[in-house]
Amino acid sequence: MESQRSFLLIGLALVSFLLWQQWQVDYGPKPVQSTQNVESVTPSTPSSDIPTSVPSATAPNTSGDVPVSDNVAQVSPVVSNSNSLVKVTTDTLDLLIDTRGGDVVSANLVKFPVTQGSNDSYSLLRPDSNSLYIAQSGLIGRDAIDTPKGRPAYVTAQQQYSLQNDQLIVPLKWTSADGLVVTKSFIFTRGHHEVKVEYSLENNTGSDKQFQQYAQLKQSIEGQESSMFMPTYRGGAYSTQEDQYSKFSFDDMEDERLNQTTLGGWSGMLEHYFVSAWVPPQDQTNQLYSATIQGRYAAIGFKGQTVDVPAGSTTTISSTLYMGPKDQDSLAKIAKGLDLTVDYGPLWMISQVLFTLLQWIQSIVINWGLAIIVITIIVKGAMYPLTKKQYESMAKMRNLAPKMAQLKERFGDDRQKMSQAMMEMYKKEKVNPMGGCFPLLLQMPIFLALYWVLLESVELRHADFIFWITDLSVKDPYFVLPILTGLSMYLLQKLQPMTVQDPMQQKIMQWMPVAMSLFFFIFPAGLVLYWLISNIITLIQAKIIYSSMEKRGLKTK
Repeated sequence: MESQRSFLLIGLALVSFLLWQQWQVDYGPKPVQSTQNVESVTPSTPSSDIPTSVPSATAPNTSGDVPVSDNVAQVSPVVSNSNSLVKVTTDTLDLLIDTRGGDVVSANLVKFPVTQGSNDSYSLLRPDSNSLYIAQSGLIGRDAIDTPKGRPAYVTAQQQYSLQNDQLIVPLKWTSADGLVVTKSFIFTRGHHEVKVEYSLENNTGSDKQFQQYAQLKQSIEGQESSMFMPTYRGGAYSTQEDQYSKFSFDDMEDERLNQTTLGGWSGMLEHYFVSAWVPPQDQTNQLYSATIQGRYAAIGFKGQTVDVPAGSTTTISSTLYMGPKDQDSLAKIAKGLDLTVDYGPLWMISQVLFTLLQWIQSIVINWGLAIIVITIIVKGAMYPLTKKQYESMAKMRNLAPKMAQLKERFGDDRQKMSQAMMEMYKKEKVNPMGGCFPLLLQMPIFLALYWVLLESVELRHADFIFWITDLSVKDPYFVLPILTGLSMYLLQKLQPMTVQDPMQQKIMQWMPVAMSLFFFIFPAGLVLYWLISNIITLIQAKIIYSSMEKRGLKTK
């Protein structure tokens, strides 16, 4: 491998990977759309693995065994009856709960502004029909109170609740004509984004009752897409006992319905830095499901075990709803595998180690920008032996250039003899022709793993650095870092010897840093900062390595 290409290979490989990923999104095989009308899906026998009646937010379900209503298009941009909404404010969440069914139709994350310095909180759940995103839950089964004919109209003592102490309980109550009393309570805890949803079933009737709880997240399929160089994921995800974390995209939902039986588990919706998830009882067997409606809406959720409530007794059923940032520490405590929604890709094991190191450094330097600089120094320092081996191997190959030219003149177009002679020469000179590539390939996973850490970690959202860099998760507003990075790439290229003789190839190599630096103009500042520091360290290391090689009589130019 020619030395002037060594550094650019990392960047080109990354760009190629992102281009391929975006091509898959835009032009890859799409799932076959079902032409069957959702409302017409009625099994010959009652299904035991899909709720037979799970209604929509504002309209009854008429779809038989389908777990969501096909009538979601009627959801108005603003919930029409404001008297049916209960406003709940805590130190982390600002919610609206619809008393018709007890669904969470709006959730603002108090500690996460839309933009840095904004007074508007990030809206994770929202009732707008164009960007619908709500959390539904209820009781189905033999004696369902959530039925295709309607939802229970809960009553509450007040329309507004505010967290004053460490815990807040918001009770919604419904009483049937025959004496069944259902209290659906939302339990909030200070400093937490998870909410416990608890049903107290008081059976004052003369017969036994039987219920199953269900919970689902429903969202518009259409929405903001990730860009080519910011391949963030928006869609569904779930966990089973066998598979801790699986994505289930909107395309997957259109292709087939999720239908998994598992002990514990969870189902959720992801969008870059944030996640919402329903977590059923982890010691029970639950059914995970999904559905799409008219190609416009998607839902993913769970159905719990059947619960018997004998006459004259009271039974409690509960689940947990998380609505908040992808905080790995918090998510890991809620359910197994929920922290994996911080999706670092196939190199997640390396990424988690790097994130832990980055987090520890930040706790010392108290600045995420400085933490990025320090971890870059550590990573590049740890990889220095590989970098040294790479440069020395390329130097040896350059020293063999005259002998290679002689072999070419001697054997001409006889490729077989030329290949044999080259292998004998490599063996005699104790040179590995791949010695310059292997160290670079070993460094590649670490680079990509750190790339995903900087891209996916919510801790970097709105994280301040210095001067004009007030948010490491967005691009440099004045493009200073991209320009400096492009300059550092140019200096790296000039530092390495140019062995390419073809004028066109020389021009391509000369302009490559400029082309690469254009990508940095749209990269988050944190990523560009990492690349810039990495380049500077590489320049220093290259100077040291070249000086050492020249002292030993190896040519570097």
